[in-house]
Amino acid sequence: MTPSVNVRPRPTVAVEGPFYMVHDIKMLNFAVVPSIVEPVYLGLTPALRKGRWDPPADKSVAILEPTVFRHPIRRDILHLCVIHHLDSLRQGSANTKTRGEVRGSGIKVRRQKGSGKARLGDAQSPMLRGGGVAFGPKPRDFSTKLPRKVIEMGMRVALSAKLREEKLGVMSRLYWPNGKTKFLSQRVDALGLRKTLFITGEETVHEGLERAIRNIPMVQLVRSDEVNVYELVNWERVVLDLKAVDYFERTLKKDNVPIVPAPILEEAVGEATPAQSADS
Repeated sequence: MTPSVNVRPRPTVAVEGPFYMVHDIKMLNFAVVPSIVEPVYLGLTPALRKGRWDPPADKSVAILEPTVFRHPIRRDILHLCVIHHLDSLRQGSANTKTRGEVRGSGIKVRRQKGSGKARLGDAQSPMLRGGGVAFGPKPRDFSTKLPRKVIEMGMRVALSAKLREEKLGVMSRLYWPNGKTKFLSQRVDALGLRKTLFITGEETVHEGLERAIRNIPMVQLVRSDEVNVYELVNWERVVLDLKAVDYFERTLKKDNVPIVPAPILEEAVGEATPAQSADS
């Protein structure tokens, strides 16, 4: 006789991430429904040199794309991207000579028998000093291949990790009026931005900022299209300007994830509409 089994419906289980699983007992199928995520809010970092039209840093908030700056942390992806970058930096120029490449005569060193010593051929034997090297290194290419989507995910994970560690800052812009290193160095120290990687989204970096920041130790300025995962992980702190944020969101954003509209923008639009109608 078959024993009776108490069968209960499987409860709905929520999974972390941008999706959750819904189980339909009647239809016996699974449906993946995209979850709605909220944007990321980050206070602005005071600018190196505040412009006339720049918003005040203490009263302004940057709204970041959650699919780029709130990605689940994947240490394995970071490891793949870092190893891929370090492999590309290896020169692979080590070179040794085999016995056929060593200069010298091919005559036999001594006769085969009668000397009481070991048998030897020519003087280029790997057993002799000054001879060739057996199985030594030769020039080679150490670079490895990594899919583009894995590198893009590594960028998302690196930016999200810096934000989670509170080591990510956003400035309205990166600008310095002249090439004097002394005053920019004092400003960097005043803001506590030593050991910082500055990333700008400008196609052409301002000449004054590029010259002034070049001689400051433990500080570096790069363009957003030149940065890689290794630099994001290696530097203690990362500061972006608004154009760099726009570049990363444009190139790394996921389009299939719905996002809650920012309430700050809705309030600003709602307050601006009556004023515009009154003026008109």
